[in-house]
Amino acid sequence: MHTIVLLLCALVSASLLLPAADAWTSSCSDPYFKGCYGVVQKCPAACPKQCEVDCAYCKPICACDKPGAVCQDPRFIGGDGIMFYFHGKKDADFCIVSDTNLHINAHFIGKSKAGRKRDFTWVQSLGIMFGSHQLYIGANKVAIWDDSLDQITLTLDTTPVLLPAQRGASWASQLDAAELKISRIADTNAMTVELPGSFKLIARVVPILEEESRIHGYGITPEDCFAHLEINFKFFGLSDDVTGVLGQTYAPSFRSPVKVGVAMPIMGGESNFAASALMKPDCAVSKFKSTSVSLASLADSITEPTHPASISCASELGGATAGGRGIVCRR
Repeated sequence: MHTIVLLLCALVSASLLLPAADAWTSSCSDPYFKGCYGVVQKCPAACPKQCEVDCAYCKPICACDKPGAVCQDPRFIGGDGIMFYFHGKKDADFCIVSDTNLHINAHFIGKSKAGRKRDFTWVQSLGIMFGSHQLYIGANKVAIWDDSLDQITLTLDTTPVLLPAQRGASWASQLDAAELKISRIADTNAMTVELPGSFKLIARVVPILEEESRIHGYGITPEDCFAHLEINFKFFGLSDDVTGVLGQTYAPSFRSPVKVGVAMPIMGGESNFAASALMKPDCAVSKFKSTSVSLASLADSITEPTHPASISCASELGGATAGGRGIVCRR
């Protein structure tokens, strides 16, 4: 089993790290960078302490151990560094960040099991609202997992964002006073999304594999591997009043109510954080003030992407012959 874990960690690392001759020369000093499923990892000397979003060399090894993480069932690492679980409810939406200029809802999928008081849940998609805009990031429903196939869907204001399946491919759009940029950090199923002055995130689509399902008793069946998102956030300019399941942990006055040290510290408050739909910032604690007068009607139309975005693509650094590493697409 230990050999299998080592192999899995190596595969995750290799698929999402930029190749470098000295890729494993020193241990990372970040206290949250502890290990991947119990296996100690290393990162290069060039990697700074807060390397998940900032360092191209070491993302995202052990990403679920870093502040701003939303992973697994769903396991959160707050801005205060404290880990907790927020199970929510399957087929429901919850606000995870709500501030004056930014609101992020998460849609939970899950499975019920006889004799259990709660569902097994995972985050399937995000609805990110800022200004008059809405960004959807979601994992597609998948039966049998094949990592060579892209299973991540993005739409901006109901228009699909399409990128070539190539690590380094990027897409950008000027929105109001800032440029939204989306880039692949692997050929498939892993992207960064950045809105300067507001947030930066890494989103990965991962499945529930047979062995994981067996160990935890999830009961995953062949018709649905419950592909879901694992996300790492970094925020800029949050107000002192920020709230939401994750957002509240960034407020200066926040004191975690969870029982630190127990195997599964639970964050409650489902009634405060429940939203009526993925693109509606109407949870009880919402702070968001949209600049759009048609936000509700726009939210109702964001179900399935239908029309490709109008984009043009070019090599970011002049193409492969010029040493380029990716493709840039702009609309």
